[in-house]
Amino acid sequence: MNQKQTFSIIVILLAFATAIYFEPKMPSEMASHWNWQGVADGYMNKDWALFFFPFLMTAITLLLYFVPKMDPQKKNIEKFHDSYDSFILVFNIFFLYIYSMTIVWSMGFEMNMNAVLMPGFAFLFYFCGDLIKNAKLNYSIGIRLPWTLANETVWNKTHALGGKLFKLTASITLLGVFFSQYAVWFLFIPLIISIVYLSFYSYLEYQKVK
Repeated sequence: MNQKQTFSIIVILLAFATAIYFEPKMPSEMASHWNWQGVADGYMNKDWALFFFPFLMTAITLLLYFVPKMDPQKKNIEKFHDSYDSFILVFNIFFLYIYSMTIVWSMGFEMNMNAVLMPGFAFLFYFCGDLIKNAKLNYSIGIRLPWTLANETVWNKTHALGGKLFKLTASITLLGVFFSQYAVWFLFIPLIISIVYLSFYSYLEYQKVK
């Protein structure tokens, strides 16, 4: 187990410790969903709300660690395992941030949740870009389209561009903090445009190679 994997475990344990500590301090019902304007419109029992995130973080982290081990191209994944471990750690920090904001809200500090979450998404997208930039051809991690999987050159070109676009998406997402009413649009519009553009780009690059 390397240092980044150890830190991921620490972050998950911190989430469980937070749930145990705040359980007696929380109201019986906690906000669990916010609409596109950042207003709470869904609630659940505090025990479900408090322990959902820690267990979800645990399950997804285990999945992220073990699925690549079954990949036919797992030797290629080893070539960028450091970036992958960094992403898993960032993913857990991201979830801990969201989790912390739901607790803060339930303590009475109401805010526009969409705007508050934008720095977290920007943080996650930036490291998605770093992971995508470094990813080598495999079937588990990266931009897995028919054209990228069919040709390593297309894979490399698409992922080089994808890394830049995801980091650009992170920068645009961060602007949502200053336009809280439209925060979700600063997230979804650049993300969707990037995904669609990369799909067409990979197809066109494949046609060149073909």
